[in-house]
Amino acid sequence: MNQPIDYHLDERGVATLTLNRPDVHNAFDDGMIEAMLECFTALGNASTARVLVLKSASKSFSAGADLSWMQRMADYDFDTNLNDAGRMADMFNALYHLPMPTLAVVNGAAFGGGVGLVAACDFALASPKALFCLSEVALGLVPAVISPYVVESVGLKSFKRLAMSGERFSADQAKSMGLVSHLVDEEALEVSLEAMLAQLLRNGPAAMAASKTLAHEVAYRPIGEQTKQHTSQLIASIRGSNEGREGIRAFLEKRSAAWRENV
Repeated sequence: MNQPIDYHLDERGVATLTLNRPDVHNAFDDGMIEAMLECFTALGNASTARVLVLKSASKSFSAGADLSWMQRMADYDFDTNLNDAGRMADMFNALYHLPMPTLAVVNGAAFGGGVGLVAACDFALASPKALFCLSEVALGLVPAVISPYVVESVGLKSFKRLAMSGERFSADQAKSMGLVSHLVDEEALEVSLEAMLAQLLRNGPAAMAASKTLAHEVAYRPIGEQTKQHTSQLIASIRGSNEGREGIRAFLEKRSAAWRENV
């Protein structure tokens, strides 16, 4: 039996996690959720990993939750259901908070929780053939666990409309909402992905991680003395770090910084 995910970390520090349940359009069940959670947790502690690519091994990106699993869970008591939902929430949270850039490559349909995976990533490259849908309401369900990530990506108004209507929307619409960052012809997806990875790998790994954390910290904080102190301390700390010193020195010496050696 195939493993629900494939994982590979190359010499550049590019980690690739491939969803690998093509027979069910990469719908995830409890086993796949545990595999992804384990992978994201390990990746967060991997000092050699610099970027994560999340992609699919089939024509669909992800159909969201496996309905056979959902039906099985519906027959359990509330506490069992709550624990199961908590593990799924942990998986999305682990992906969202990875201390590195994360890129989803969406080559086909992303429904329900598949939209959540895209929204939890920092970047999303999508083919014009990609199709999106918050399909839960058609089943009498709600996109609860994925809602924080989708709301952040598309905005509150769009989320309410998409969550209540269950309508399908195109890759072009997804880009205009902010869910997709780059719309790329299908035959150019890999080329565009490599160009994007090359751009990211030129940057300081610690600086990218700090920038990601910074965005989370200042997004909803009022601009005042506390924010000024926090951001001033951050730049002072980063500027005096080994990576910061190396980056400035390399630029002035017109050479590549040390972190670009394997790029």
